[in-house]
Amino acid sequence: MNRPSTLEEMRSRYGARHRWLLLLSVMVGVMASVMSSTIVNVAIPDMSKHFVLNQARAQWVTSGFMVAMTVSMLTTPWLLSRYGYRRTYMSTMVLLMVGGICGGLSNTFSLVLAARVAEGLAAGVVQPIPAIIIMRAFDPHEQGRASGIFGMGVVLAPALGPSIGGVLVDLFGWRSIFLMVVPFCVVSLWMAMRFVPVTAPGGVAANSSNATLDWRGLLLASVGTLCLLNGMVMLHGDAIAEAVGLLGCAVLGLVIFVWWQKRMVRQRQEPLMNLRLFGYRQFVMASIVAFIYGTALFGSTYLLPIYMQLGLGLSASYVGSILLPAGLVLALTIVLVGRLADHQPTHLLVSVGLTLLALSFALMMTVTLTSAVWVLVLWAIVGRIGLGFILPSLNLGALRPLEKGLLPQGSSSINFLRMLGGAIGVSLCGIVLEWRLSAHGVSLTQGASSPARLAAFNESFMMLSAICALALFASWRLREAPRISPEIIDTKER
Repeated sequence: MNRPSTLEEMRSRYGARHRWLLLLSVMVGVMASVMSSTIVNVAIPDMSKHFVLNQARAQWVTSGFMVAMTVSMLTTPWLLSRYGYRRTYMSTMVLLMVGGICGGLSNTFSLVLAARVAEGLAAGVVQPIPAIIIMRAFDPHEQGRASGIFGMGVVLAPALGPSIGGVLVDLFGWRSIFLMVVPFCVVSLWMAMRFVPVTAPGGVAANSSNATLDWRGLLLASVGTLCLLNGMVMLHGDAIAEAVGLLGCAVLGLVIFVWWQKRMVRQRQEPLMNLRLFGYRQFVMASIVAFIYGTALFGSTYLLPIYMQLGLGLSASYVGSILLPAGLVLALTIVLVGRLADHQPTHLLVSVGLTLLALSFALMMTVTLTSAVWVLVLWAIVGRIGLGFILPSLNLGALRPLEKGLLPQGSSSINFLRMLGGAIGVSLCGIVLEWRLSAHGVSLTQGASSPARLAAFNESFMMLSAICALALFASWRLREAPRISPEIIDTKER
């Protein structure tokens, strides 16, 4: 029997369960991409010693990945439209696997960084796809449950990853972290051949000739993001003039990008980011929350392992065991909240999550060098419960008001804004930590930790707590009905 390839053939063969098999298939790939984005943080101290890296250079292991992932997210709608689900998805898995293998075998830091960029490009393309599938393949009363189940599977990667990764780093060194994603990529490729259709979103055939990429918009977004992050890193150094110049270029890049996207729409061409999305008030509020939330989430993902290893003096494997219970609680919370998202207001769930996340960061400041380990575990669990409230709710709140034709653009844009916030958060945490260490007269290169070093970490956590509290103002406004701009109304009427 021939293997089904189109969406209709797969629905005919597998029936109603195909949508769950499709979601499971992409879930494995996203688990691999999420693992590659977070698990490397456990290996940063060991990698820094191997390559003799300072804090700023070591930070680019994470920042380089984040920049590549952030920008490549905007290409997902075009790739799906031109090449379809299967070719796009499988290509990203191959790239992710190649990045993992090359990173694990690299002998220079430049090659490691190049491997991280390749992994970031793959992760950025694949991460918006599940939200598109959930909004198109599942009925509204099932979307929350699907988001919860998908979210549970995805968070198991960062939940189990640091624990396994910490043991691997202690036993085999930092190279083993890169190679961890390879088995996931192999499984995802096998499943994609069976359950992921060749068609584009909506079940139509992929159009390999008419779909064109807004490469000028992509170039503007890439240059602007790089200028922004490099400018932030330089802010803490002596090159203040260069930092201001780079930040000015980032602002100029944003202005030109918005102008170019509007021009693309006027010429009836497909823009990289369709600005009609921001005619929906609910999407605007969700975008603000996603940006600030990404700043706090990815900043803390970078900060926590370094804090536990260099601030509290714990081993990499011990750090993984501390974070494991919190990760398992997160997975369970996402499943439960996913079911609530089908019936409860989005603004309420997101606001509860942000409150718990802010509280978790604030409670980290109570930890001392003599605190019991269970205190760390408990405060980490509080934060992960907060994440469990946010993750399955925010995308649904942002995408449900949109027209179906805008779903791919909406999913990639909301992910782009979250990851842009995340890239800024990683740099911001590095800058603030280095600033506060200098203010306290200590550094991370000294052998033993001290109350002064711990105080620098605590002040960094205070900054993250304030950022989450700021996002609450936008999250509460998610309760308002979406406002549609006159341009969109005219389009619908025509």
